[in-house]
Amino acid sequence: MPISFSMIVLNSQLVVAVADGAPNFDIARSCRLDVAATTGLSVDQSMKSCVNDEQKAKRQLASQWSKFPAPSRASCISLENIGGTPSYVSLLTCLQMGQWDK
Repeated sequence: MPISFSMIVLNSQLVVAVADGAPNFDIARSCRLDVAATTGLSVDQSMKSCVNDEQKAKRQLASQWSKFPAPSRASCISLENIGGTPSYVSLLTCLQMGQWDK
């Protein structure tokens, strides 16, 4: 029985590799883009605040990464990569929200 192309495509989307550790994002790039959209703070304050928040979230993710289910990690990483400016703060929020559903 031949396997149809649509079955191969459908099944291939079900396999998602999830790293053993939290991903590496370009914090400086993400923060520069954030600062460009921020109003009310000076550029230096906004950039410093953004970098501090991202570093704190990265440390928290590193210490808690294995506690999040692999499907949640894969889903949240995929969501973060949409748009090209991933954020540790946003990734952590996504993973934490996934825990509320239970």
